[in-house]
Amino acid sequence: MKRALIRCRRLVHALGLRWKISVLLAVGCSLVALTIGVLIHEARARQVADAARDSAVQQLVRVRQVYELTGQLDFDKVGEADARIDCPGLPEPLRQAALAGQRTTYLDLGSAHPAVWAARPVGGDQVLSVRRPLAAEQEELSDLDRQLVCFGVVVVTLAAIGGAALASRLSKDLRSAAETARRISAGELDARIGPSSVPGTRNEVADLSAAVDTMAASLQRRLVAEQRFTADVAHELRTPLTGLHTAAELLPPGRPTELVRDRVAALRTLTEDLLEVARLDGDREEAQLGTHALGPLVESITRRSGVEAVVRGADGTECVRTDTRRLERILTNLLVNARKHGGAPITVTMAGNTVTVHDRGPGFPESLLCEGPQRFLTGATERGQGTGLGLTIALGQAQVIGASVSLANTTPRGASATITLPPGDTGPARGPRPAAAGGA
Repeated sequence: MKRALIRCRRLVHALGLRWKISVLLAVGCSLVALTIGVLIHEARARQVADAARDSAVQQLVRVRQVYELTGQLDFDKVGEADARIDCPGLPEPLRQAALAGQRTTYLDLGSAHPAVWAARPVGGDQVLSVRRPLAAEQEELSDLDRQLVCFGVVVVTLAAIGGAALASRLSKDLRSAAETARRISAGELDARIGPSSVPGTRNEVADLSAAVDTMAASLQRRLVAEQRFTADVAHELRTPLTGLHTAAELLPPGRPTELVRDRVAALRTLTEDLLEVARLDGDREEAQLGTHALGPLVESITRRSGVEAVVRGADGTECVRTDTRRLERILTNLLVNARKHGGAPITVTMAGNTVTVHDRGPGFPESLLCEGPQRFLTGATERGQGTGLGLTIALGQAQVIGASVSLANTTPRGASATITLPPGDTGPARGPRPAAAGGA
């Protein structure tokens, strides 16, 4: 019983809102129809029983009067009833009541031959009884029950259809709100639910839609302001950093000079990364796509990245459609990230239209795998120090060229980043061309 209840509960939870409302309305209408049907049946049954008892008593009175006058039973006075003295089929409770001096009736509607009995004592220890069949009344009650069932089915069906129509409109509005929320989460900040599908209505769903639209507009304003601020800061930093870089080059050789130049270079890289992130956020990047042989291209990019890595599958002839400069930016960032936060040996493996960078480090933190890369957050102490922009830029550039980057941890140790590129055209592939690689 408990397992059945658990299964029913799971089934109810698995149903959609539309079906839940339809089932709830159907069940509610079924209970109402059942209650009304039972009340009507009981009321009619009481009427039939009272009428049958009165008729049997009246017939018993007429039969008794004739019997006391003539000493015989006049069956013409009985009609359809069966009048007898000490009838062997007389119900025992009725016989005992009659012998006790009572005139009473007995109703039998549950047997195969429904009837009503009336009895009274005559001549000392004899019992005069009248039995009136109730087959017609029983058939009438059966017809009434069938009509109640038919009407109940019609009412429940109409209620279920009406509930389904109402729930369908409600579910449509909720699905629209959910789809808009997903679009906003995916970065489409100008997505809005809009007014309700039924003009002039104002309900909880309309209030929810209005609240989501208001939230989306507020979020869009804040994100646009943040992106503009990031771009402005990075742009304003370029001019003083250029002068600082020039001044650092004029310093006399020495360890302090090397430290200054190193920090200036790090600031310039961070500024360029911020500008690139701002361009990616503003959807101002346009890819120059072409068909290229993947093996030679990846091998060339890996060599120029300055990261010691073993390239596997470079002899493959798979062609992909990509922007070589942006692919170099993506792959270089992944390689630098593996060198900085992972551990040797680093391998670059090609299989079909995918490229996988694998290291033997501590792996990606679970928060990064669940939520994606966060800016200025490396995710875990053991992953080293950094700005956290390398993976952000890699994923953003992958989106520009129509590729995808998936991150995962491998067993027993290590992290892997897989680039999946769109397959190339059937035409001749172009060879790799040099491209400027950015830092992670």
